[in-house]
Amino acid sequence: MGATKTEHYTDQQNQIATITKALGHPARIAIIEYLLKVNACICNDIVDELPLAQSTVSQHLKELKNAGLIKGNIEGNAVCYCIDETTFEILKNYFTKITATVTKQNCC
Repeated sequence: MGATKTEHYTDQQNQIATITKALGHPARIAIIEYLLKVNACICNDIVDELPLAQSTVSQHLKELKNAGLIKGNIEGNAVCYCIDETTFEILKNYFTKITATVTKQNCC
């Protein structure tokens, strides 16, 4: 049995894994890029931008929201989504930290 249980890892490792897993699909990357471009959006606008069914887009939005990458507010009968800056700051800090420690190595 492999060591895949989350309790074997730090809170930060679990958090980064959750966030990056949510980013592991090109449709979700497209949604993030679209939200960055327009700075706020209603779900139907996203459906018009992607070659996916509304239900599929909703599933991707759910994954992004569960990972904390986006946040949404109900406005009438629609949900307005936008980027959650806090989570992107966490990613920025994490990748800044690890890329600063990468050095050129003479291996492989």
